[in-house]
Amino acid sequence: MTAPRAYSGRTASPRTARAINDRLALEFLQREGPLTATQLKGLTGLSRPSVADLVERLQDAGLIAVVGESGADRRGPNARLYGIVADLAHLAAVDVRTHSVAIEVADLLGRTVGSAVLPVDPQGDPGRTVKRSVALLERTAHDAHVPSLHTIAVGAPGLVDPATGELRVTGQLPAWHSALVAELRRRIGVPVILENEVNLAAVAEQRLGAVRDKDTFVLLWLGHGVGAAMMLDGVLRRGSSGGAGEIGFLPVPGTFQLPNATGCEGGFHTLAGSAAVCGLARAHGMTVTGDDAAAAEAVVARAPAEGKHGEVFLDALAARIAIGAAAVCAVLDPGCVVLAGEVGRAGGAALAIRVADRLAGMSPLRTEVRPGEITGSAVLRGAVLTAMDAAQDALFEPGA
Repeated sequence: MTAPRAYSGRTASPRTARAINDRLALEFLQREGPLTATQLKGLTGLSRPSVADLVERLQDAGLIAVVGESGADRRGPNARLYGIVADLAHLAAVDVRTHSVAIEVADLLGRTVGSAVLPVDPQGDPGRTVKRSVALLERTAHDAHVPSLHTIAVGAPGLVDPATGELRVTGQLPAWHSALVAELRRRIGVPVILENEVNLAAVAEQRLGAVRDKDTFVLLWLGHGVGAAMMLDGVLRRGSSGGAGEIGFLPVPGTFQLPNATGCEGGFHTLAGSAAVCGLARAHGMTVTGDDAAAAEAVVARAPAEGKHGEVFLDALAARIAIGAAAVCAVLDPGCVVLAGEVGRAGGAALAIRVADRLAGMSPLRTEVRPGEITGSAVLRGAVLTAMDAAQDALFEPGA
């Protein structure tokens, strides 16, 4: 891919050209890290005087600062390393689950400065859960010495309506998820971006993980529930109602009923959700405690060490996962599928290879299968990146 080049001003007014070039330089600094003026000159194609003017403008605006010197050439002004001022703004990411709320506070470069997790009782008072979650975010920012937040990104299961930006829960997801987003907007008073959790995981895997070399892929989330995110030509595809990727509702063979508008039981969720994974492991002679995502993650992770029982279990699990993957690939032909979520990450290469083999036998479409690489919460990492992009868009806008 050819790197973007700067505007010389021949096709735009000088003021517009300067604004475009300033933004371009900031994008290089965000993507590449600290750079010297000479490196900026090479990346942008601008003349040395133009780069000098650009650097001065960005410093005067408080957007960049000298952060060190080049190790290769420490001779005067040309050796200075310029970087984005990370403390110019701070962001927050929130990962909303049925049993927990996870929070991360980061600087403008996406570096974590504080984090916390709130266990949630699904049967508890929804209003109290919302208040405790907001209070935890405020306390986490305060403890990290962050005076104010610029942008918050929230990842949650369910449909995010593209027209309204509101959350419409599906199946039996708790209603307090949407109430939390509304309370964050009211209480914190900053922009709050709401995105489907699996879409955020796809953002993280593309920017930092398994598919940094891909603009088109499908991410399958395999955890408590199942879902998919579709990145096509570098753009997340959400569908007309925000429901693209709700493959838990996908009708599949081997279940006892069809899913319906209010529940995904009988759909792909019944084959590959955490309860199904744990049940499959028990059927193959493996010991499992519980039916949640943590239990499924644990049994899949130890399966390769369980001998014949574990190998046969992984074969059976891969066959189930391949059914959902094949349906998605038959429609989209993405060329690459990422297995993410607790089960996908725990299965690693052993599971990915098996799913790829099953897909090759079910479809003429050539599809690579890769395990997810993001450690910790891919949803939180994707939320941080999303908030960071939004904050930078606002702060780097000319005249902002």
